[in-house]
Amino acid sequence: MSELSIEWRHYEKEGSTCLRCSATRKTLEDVVAELRTELAPQGIRITFTETKLTEEQIQESNMILFNGIPLEGLLSGVEASENPCASCACLTGRETTCRTVEYKGKTYEEISEELIRKAVSKVIGLNHG
Repeated sequence: MSELSIEWRHYEKEGSTCLRCSATRKTLEDVVAELRTELAPQGIRITFTETKLTEEQIQESNMILFNGIPLEGLLSGVEASENPCASCACLTGRETTCRTVEYKGKTYEEISEELIRKAVSKVIGLNHG
């Protein structure tokens, strides 16, 4: 059996996270549940880890790693960036920029199912992303 490790890093303060991270969490939970069912017959087991970050680590917030490799390190044409996040500013009490990814001219504040699935496919060798 092969193992696919998915780690999601996000900033959290007193049990709360920003809106974009909350959206990514929901998408990830749904996709991981589906992938576990889809990939089990192929002998692939998925582990999912959530890493909570401090304010000092906020630049890593909303990062997804697949077997230790960030999404943008797996898929050609995907780049990490950042933009202002009003939701995190409410949590931190100051203006804050948060991590985004850019793909095919579009900026993703919440990581989409499409990008998560493309990264998983690349890691397990189904395509070349």
